[in-house]
Amino acid sequence: MSRYARQTLLPEVGAQGQARLSEARVLVVGAGGLAAPALPLLAGAGVGQITILDGDTVDLSNLHRQTFFSEADCGQPKAETVAARCRALNGEADVIGLNQPLTSENAPGSVSQADIILDCADSYAASYILSDTCLAQGKPLISASVLGLSGYVGGFCGGGPSLRAVFPDAPDSGASCATAGVLGPVVGVIGAMQAQVALNVILGLDPSPLGQLVQYDARTLRSTGFRFDDAPEPGNCFRFLSASQLKDTDQIIELRSSQEAPVPIHSNATRVSPDNLHEIDPNKGKRLALCCATGLRAWRAAEQIQPDWPGEIVLVAASTS
Repeated sequence: MSRYARQTLLPEVGAQGQARLSEARVLVVGAGGLAAPALPLLAGAGVGQITILDGDTVDLSNLHRQTFFSEADCGQPKAETVAARCRALNGEADVIGLNQPLTSENAPGSVSQADIILDCADSYAASYILSDTCLAQGKPLISASVLGLSGYVGGFCGGGPSLRAVFPDAPDSGASCATAGVLGPVVGVIGAMQAQVALNVILGLDPSPLGQLVQYDARTLRSTGFRFDDAPEPGNCFRFLSASQLKDTDQIIELRSSQEAPVPIHSNATRVSPDNLHEIDPNKGKRLALCCATGLRAWRAAEQIQPDWPGEIVLVAASTS
C-alpha cells in the first residue's frame, strides 16, 4: 500500500495534492520544541524538500519538549541530528540540516530557495527578520510562539499582512522558554498546528490560513482566533542587522554592560546604559545602531530616541549575529 494512501483518500489532498506536497520546498528556522512535532509531520506527509536552519546543540534541558532528540544526542548539532531523523522517517524526502543560525545576512538567500517558511525559532529578532524578508519576497511565513501555558500560530506575508502588521511594537517582555518556563505539550500542540497550517497553504485549501492567527491556552484547553487580512503595514520599523553588517560610519551604541558583554558588539561601539540614552551624541548625519543581547532593549531604546533622530535606526541582537 502506498505510503500516503491514508491522506490521498482525502478529497482535499488526492493525487494532485500529493504532487504539490512532493514539489514543495520548505524552510524551517529553528530545530527545537516547535520543530519537534512539525518536522516529522511535514516529512511524513511527503514534503519534497525540507531545509532546517539552526546553530544550536542539543542540551539535556531541551528534552522535555524537544521530543525528536534523545539523551544520546546531547551536545550534537540540532539541525543535522533532526535532519537525519527526518530522512530515516521518509527516505523520499530531501532533508538538509544546516548548522548555522538565521541572520539578516543569510535570510534573503535562504528564503528565496523555499516556497514556504516556518518560523520555529525562540527569538523574536529572528521572527522579524523572517517576516521582513518574506514580505519583500512575497513568501508565506508560518510563525509561532509559545511561553508558559499558551502560544499562538499565524500565517503571515505571501500576499497577507506581515508579523509587524499584527505586532508592530516592541514586545512587553523579554521572557523566553529558558527564563519563564514552558510545558512540553503546549509546544507540541502549537508545533503540530504549524505543520497543519503549512500543509493547508501548500494544498491551497480555502479559506487560506494566511491572514489568520490562532491562540491556544493549555490551562483552559481552549483556542481562539481572528483574521487580520486588512491589518495595515506600519509606516516605520526598525530593521534587525547582524554585527558584521555594521559600518565604521555608523554610530554604534552597545546597551549591554561590560559585565554582561566584556567585548562590545563592534570595536567602534560606545557603551550607554538604557537608563542614560540622553548621553547619545545626536550626530544625525549617521545611521544609529543600537545593540543588545536579544534586541528588546535596543528596540525600546529606539522607540524613545526616534522622535529626535530623523535618520535611520537599526537594531542588532547579539544572539542572532
